[in-house]
Amino acid sequence: QAVVGELQGEKIDIIPWSPSAASFIVNALQPAEVAKVVLDEDAERIEVVVPDDQLSLAIGRRGQNVRLASQLTGWDIDILTEQEESERRQKEFVERSALFMEALDVDEMVGQVLASEGFTSVEEVAYVDSGEISSIDGFDEDTASEIQTRAREYLEKIEAEHDEKRKALGVKDELRDIPGVTTAMMVTLGEDGVKTIEDFAGYAADDLIGWKERKDGETKVYP
Repeated sequence: QAVVGELQGEKIDIIPWSPSAASFIVNALQPAEVAKVVLDEDAERIEVVVPDDQLSLAIGRRGQNVRLASQLTGWDIDILTEQEESERRQKEFVERSALFMEALDVDEMVGQVLASEGFTSVEEVAYVDSGEISSIDGFDEDTASEIQTRAREYLEKIEAEHDEKRKALGVKDELRDIPGVTTAMMVTLGEDGVKTIEDFAGYAADDLIGWKERKDGETKVYP
């Protein structure tokens, strides 16, 4: 009562603190119901899934609830409905199935099985322990070996294509010595006019923040 009095009757909400970012955000979004929370700790981003009829309540008027939750936690917050998440997951499943079909030269069933087993990229398929593939129902060691061979050959082909493009752009080999810089990234740098160590040194930091690269059908973000 004393606090409310000091605030001249203004309504305040008390949000229970939690050391868990996920729990704290759920508390901050109350009274909206939260169906699921997905954390990306590297990017400090959190995805909150709510029932379809709870979206407006979770976001708040003019987005004030989600802005407050973001300010309190220091995390970026994306809120979507269960229907939106379902549609997105179905879209991702179709895209990944198609990626595996093309990259591995397999039929639709095999592509869908790999996608349903949680594989998200050709790189994962190529370098995961072969037992994770051979243990899939209907697969065996020979099948796993063949799939991984095709995956590695595909990655080698893509790497060679990137390297040819890198050379055509005039990007120097010395950029390979920069930790974390891939051949695909060198192509992107070359397209931006960065071709030497000196060019890279002068590259604005803002140009590197949030830099995106399409790799194996998904977007990679370099913070």
